[in-house]
Amino acid sequence: MTRDRMRFEGIIPYLVTPLDAEGRIEAGVMAALCDDLIAAGVHGLTPLGSTGEFAYLDEAQKRDTVAAVVAAAAGRVPVLPGVASTATRGAVAQARACRAAGADGIVLILDAYFPLTEAEVERYFLTVADATDLPIILYTNPTFQRADLSVASIARLARHPHIVGIKDASTNTGRLLSILNRVGDDLDVFAASSHIAASVMMLGGKGWFAGPACVIPRECLALYRLCREARWPEAVALQKRVWAFNEVFARYNLAACVKAALQSQGYAVGDPVPPQSPASPEARAAIAAALAAVTAGPASHS
Repeated sequence: MTRDRMRFEGIIPYLVTPLDAEGRIEAGVMAALCDDLIAAGVHGLTPLGSTGEFAYLDEAQKRDTVAAVVAAAAGRVPVLPGVASTATRGAVAQARACRAAGADGIVLILDAYFPLTEAEVERYFLTVADATDLPIILYTNPTFQRADLSVASIARLARHPHIVGIKDASTNTGRLLSILNRVGDDLDVFAASSHIAASVMMLGGKGWFAGPACVIPRECLALYRLCREARWPEAVALQKRVWAFNEVFARYNLAACVKAALQSQGYAVGDPVPPQSPASPEARAAIAAALAAVTAGPASHS
């Protein structure tokens, strides 16, 4: 399998995990959400990201979530679940379970508890890459992770044929440019919600993994199209509207906000997993105002 055949691009929403009061996956709700996102034109789907509350789910819930999304996608768009563990063995098991469920790739995260050396961090990613033939998007988020990847580590990992991209959530656009300069021919770089997506795509990024894309997919897709067409003044104007929506999610609990926004759109996605709390009335009011503002302008650009 060549790198070109394994590459991804575009707007890939980070899905919420709809749960009932007993913690069971609401497969019907997930299917409805996935159908609507695919109809809107998204380029892929990622369950079990931060928006999907991966850190709060047990292994059975994770397996059921991946199965529900793979069934809902039905081959129409690639499914790239998040894989995260503090132990290499756990990550390998998750990656193999995703492969068995029919996933098209994985977004690979390291959950560190004790401090790790750079060599130990690299070994985690390489061992998982050796254990599966799925294409892998590396994920780094220094806000939540104790162990980050240096640019030098990323360059070494880029040599592995199964490691095809990176989603960097450092908020450091200069770091992204360093990665692009160093390994841009070997790794596809994706924006996270912590980055200004239009800036990342101007620098050569391939797309955007984003929780807000669950809620405002048409605006995110319009932004992507404008960037692909190098219509930068229009892209910047739309990015400013979309960024105001991102700011709301930075202010409150991410999963609670996305779930509250989806509830306002008619999706019965349930509440965040305890001990997290549902969005407060103040947060819901801010979400409603942000949604009204971001959707007030044109959602598509020809």
